[in-house]
Amino acid sequence: MKTKKEHCKVVKAQRIKEQYFASQRLCGGRKSTKLLKMNKSDLPISFHEKQLVLDKRYLLMAKIWAENSYCIRRKVGALIVKDKMIISDGYNGTPSGFENKCEDENDVTYPYVLHAEANAITKVAKSNNSSLGATLYVTTSPCVECAKLIIQAGISRVVFCDKYRKESGLHLLQKANIEVVHIPLDK
Repeated sequence: MKTKKEHCKVVKAQRIKEQYFASQRLCGGRKSTKLLKMNKSDLPISFHEKQLVLDKRYLLMAKIWAENSYCIRRKVGALIVKDKMIISDGYNGTPSGFENKCEDENDVTYPYVLHAEANAITKVAKSNNSSLGATLYVTTSPCVECAKLIIQAGISRVVFCDKYRKESGLHLLQKANIEVVHIPLDK
């Protein structure tokens, strides 16, 4: 006969396992029969490991979202996530009403092209959502202009996979005590 303490540990482990399987079904698209074959040791152990798994998934989604961009030189995607919900998205491109052409004949980006972060932030500003305390997932690290918008939007964490050639945006975010996380994704 199990003690009450042992029983609680088993119930808690089962609950964690069920939550993990549910998230795998939603995010991974795998059949539940395959998931039931996993060992307990396959489950993420710590909060940081779980967060890393989520961070990578959101970055992969941002990479997919970047494919919506009509820009040729660089496609960038961004997601704003709060309480594990995507509250906004964006990709680099032209403002509403403009032709979907980002570069001129010399392959120079037009000055009116919006960055993915700016698109996501302005989109959330038009909604009933608040970005206060949210996490921004972006495929390329923010420039200094986008960093200013991120600070003003109250975003508390920025996760990116590719470094932009200028790091002044990252330095500004760190100066504003915004958590900056670089997670390179395998190509």
